[in-house]
Amino acid sequence: MMRRPPTLPPDAIAEQAGLASAKVRDRMIARIKELGVTDTRVLEAMRAVPRHLFVDEALASRAYEDTALPIGHGQTISQPYIVARTLELALEGVDARQARVLEIGTGCGYAAAVLANLVREAVSIERVRALHERARENLRALRLPNLRLVFGDGSLGVPQAAPYDAIVAAAAGDEIPPAWIEQLKPGGRIVAPLGDGEQQLVVAQKDAAGKLVRRSKEAVRFVPLRGGVA
Repeated sequence: MMRRPPTLPPDAIAEQAGLASAKVRDRMIARIKELGVTDTRVLEAMRAVPRHLFVDEALASRAYEDTALPIGHGQTISQPYIVARTLELALEGVDARQARVLEIGTGCGYAAAVLANLVREAVSIERVRALHERARENLRALRLPNLRLVFGDGSLGVPQAAPYDAIVAAAAGDEIPPAWIEQLKPGGRIVAPLGDGEQQLVVAQKDAAGKLVRRSKEAVRFVPLRGGVA
């Protein structure tokens, strides 16, 4: 039996520092809309997830700014607009309530939480064990039963949970790894930053012959995609 995505606990999860205020999140959503994101499903999922729970306490006052913030190990929590834009592109024309989506690069777990509020099943893989463990801790209170966290080499995907309706990446490589293409359903989409130096956010859709039809959407800046684990 298919389960609908769970509803996050109310803002009372974390009243500290006034960061659970609806006005604070509304300003973030307004900024994301100004930048062009229109998918109401994505906007409501972004509004629901308490971003301040995923950043260091010293940076909590900046949690709802539209900016990337450091999370250690040379990684960042992505700019809210980029999270929203990536998910909007990945789920365009998709019944998200029936979709299984793979995220490459869990980081602190924020984007995974947003994704889990959109889709039937979310799988997220992280290569840095310390970040994988941090994400598990950050996500514990949210109790998202449709979210699976995996420690491993993201360039290899997660074949045991494939096929996926979409794959989204939070790190930039020169090319899309073959494993991602193999694990994607026909008609499915990969949304990933590509390029060494100048990067473009690319949407690659798999056709019936198993080939990718690519479209570049906009300039972005992501950390590099690395293989192996650390």
